[in-house]
Amino acid sequence: MAKSAAKEGRLYLWYRLTYRCNAQSVPPRQRQHTVPVSDRDQQGVHLLLSRLAVSLILIIAESGLLLIGFAVPVGTCFAQEGPPQDVVRLPSVPNPPQPGLDANATSDQKVPKLPEPGAAAKPEAGSKGDQAESATKEKKEKEKDKEEDKDKKDNEDEKAAPQCSNFHAQATTVAQGDPGFPAQYSGPNSLNPAGERQGTVAADLFAGIRLWHGAEMHADALMWQGFGLSNTFGVEDFPSGDAFKIGTEIPDFMLARWFVRQTFGFGGEQEDVPDGQLTLRGKQDISRLTLTVGRFTPTDVFDNNSYAHDAHTQFLNWAAVANLAWDYPADSIGFTTGISLELNQPQWALRYGWFQMPGEMNGLTAEDQIFCWPGSGSDGNFWRSWGMMTEFERRYKLDEHPGALRLMAWLDSADFASFAVATPILIANPPTPPIPPGAGITIPPEAFAYRYKYGFGINWEQELSKTVGVFSRVGWNDGHEAAWTYTDANWSVSWGASIKGARWHRPDDTVGVLGVVSGASPEQIAFLKAGGTGILNGDGNLTYSPEKALELYYDFPIGKTAHFALDYQFVGDPAFNADRGPVSIFGVRLHWEE
Repeated sequence: MAKSAAKEGRLYLWYRLTYRCNAQSVPPRQRQHTVPVSDRDQQGVHLLLSRLAVSLILIIAESGLLLIGFAVPVGTCFAQEGPPQDVVRLPSVPNPPQPGLDANATSDQKVPKLPEPGAAAKPEAGSKGDQAESATKEKKEKEKDKEEDKDKKDNEDEKAAPQCSNFHAQATTVAQGDPGFPAQYSGPNSLNPAGERQGTVAADLFAGIRLWHGAEMHADALMWQGFGLSNTFGVEDFPSGDAFKIGTEIPDFMLARWFVRQTFGFGGEQEDVPDGQLTLRGKQDISRLTLTVGRFTPTDVFDNNSYAHDAHTQFLNWAAVANLAWDYPADSIGFTTGISLELNQPQWALRYGWFQMPGEMNGLTAEDQIFCWPGSGSDGNFWRSWGMMTEFERRYKLDEHPGALRLMAWLDSADFASFAVATPILIANPPTPPIPPGAGITIPPEAFAYRYKYGFGINWEQELSKTVGVFSRVGWNDGHEAAWTYTDANWSVSWGASIKGARWHRPDDTVGVLGVVSGASPEQIAFLKAGGTGILNGDGNLTYSPEKALELYYDFPIGKTAHFALDYQFVGDPAFNADRGPVSIFGVRLHWEE
């Protein structure tokens, strides 16, 4: 019966996902150019509200099906991790005789009667009564201590027991705006110099389940709505990690993650695994091999940093989410299918990953036709459209303060556009205005061909005290080909610090400061001067200067499950152009998770 219900749940889930994703198919280049509409008629407002309600209902229902369709009996994972210990109950033992009393005496003889109120107590009887009362009180205190110890041990055992399944949710709203800035000219992919205000909403429902010993399955249902500044164009160190390259007026839905993680332990010392959005509570061997297969993002495994990695709770800038020079394989939202291997040891780790590239520049992948709504996308040639990376992590301590150094190298293959081929064609045949915004919108078709590109990155973090940590990233790529998935930066250096508020008696508050400098290769500079457009840049002309960015944020809790942050960012020479900017960007963020 349980197997039948699980099968029906999986079939229904597949049907709903397939139906929704094929209900509307919009080419990715058209969708990314959608311009927000300021004046909606009454019918448009009704359509927006109705689709928003339907989207939220289906997200909740389908996430529930993930739990139901793949559910296993609750006790199964405990049996897989190790048989539960039987509770041994000892037979009751008669109370020991009290001092000064005959063990064979009757009950009335053992416990003297207390004198009536106001009556004079007999010295001898009173002495025996006090002894009995003191012994009884001591016995009750011991029994109470035993009960407290037992409850404490039960709670510890419950926390230590492997978790069979979990369910988490998060929602993040970001609002940003700038008052405008000076610009000598603008192009199709320029940041709007007149100033603007934009906002985004992103919500995730996470479900995890333990399959068998060492194996977990996790799913993440994502809903997003809104636009980044200028439709996420015009800045390489883009100021909002939740501003996806595909903006939308009406909420879109995606099964962003759906993967299986298998851990092979080698024995020895163990460490705790927390109950998290993508982890199940339990223990695992520190010496282990972890295999992850399915749909996720490379940044789930690679280029992690304790102080700068999560735009929902830390810095908003893209340079703090991942290495700007790493054009990592992913669709326009940041996810794709792939496989990763991680060998972990007490002081180091070695990782390798292979992931599928989308078939178009800044496009969606083939599985997005099934796992998103509205659905579209394609993969390139399977054997020629991929990205692989390897990372070595060395962990250490300085005066008992932990630190880590990560060295990464990557190699990508896809239908890349060559700057050396595209630039002469643009000079001979300049693009004819008006040119609509779009990733690579002016790149001539002759410039595309299957090519390789490679790069290297360094990721460092160091705790200075229990409340202060510092970090840095350095990245470089060969700079011969146009960006395909992330940013146009060919090199980047970032550094920063994260400070907890314990010194001003607010230990849950966080102050963060980030500095970034990024630049372009000589080939890309010539390409942009000729009127070329990249994945984020394209001002129609260029006076080159490296882009500089600064971010400062203050995050504080609201209740037990929500946080609010104030954010300021300064960008000089946006999109490598000294003829534009600087610009100040102000923002707020509200984050909730459970």
